[in-house]
Amino acid sequence: MSDTPETTVFDANNPQMDIHQVLNYLPHRYPFLLIDRVIEVIPHERIRALKNVSINEPFFPGHYPLHPVMPGVLVIEAMAQAAAILSFKTLGQLPDDSSVYYFVGIDNARFKKPVSAGDQLILDVKLNLNKRGIWKYSAVAQVAGVVVAEADLICSVKPSA
Repeated sequence: MSDTPETTVFDANNPQMDIHQVLNYLPHRYPFLLIDRVIEVIPHERIRALKNVSINEPFFPGHYPLHPVMPGVLVIEAMAQAAAILSFKTLGQLPDDSSVYYFVGIDNARFKKPVSAGDQLILDVKLNLNKRGIWKYSAVAQVAGVVVAEADLICSVKPSA
């Protein structure tokens, strides 16, 4: 196995991914990349990822300047990005230009507490179903062990146009 990020594959003895490996699994880039590291990934089962929330985030100046909080929709997007990595790890492949990973549904979304600058958002996503190109997950976001958001996510991998 090569040490270059482009050829890094799942290693059961080290199920973590640094930012270079994350970039191989997501097409997102600044300011929309919302995963900094994968703490653990078990294909076909679950993923645990993290997002360091910095005061330098581009949404903070406009999202309540006197009390900056991370928009809930971006917490959900971070969970969906973690789900995308889990999907590609489960498929045993890297994404390519021939397909697009779509976020197609959100059910049971709940926001329990605000996420602020300086927080470390821990994203736990469990794969519930993969059938005919539809992927269903249950996701929970936590800060310091406290649930801040949860949702059921539905995603799909489709051929690109």
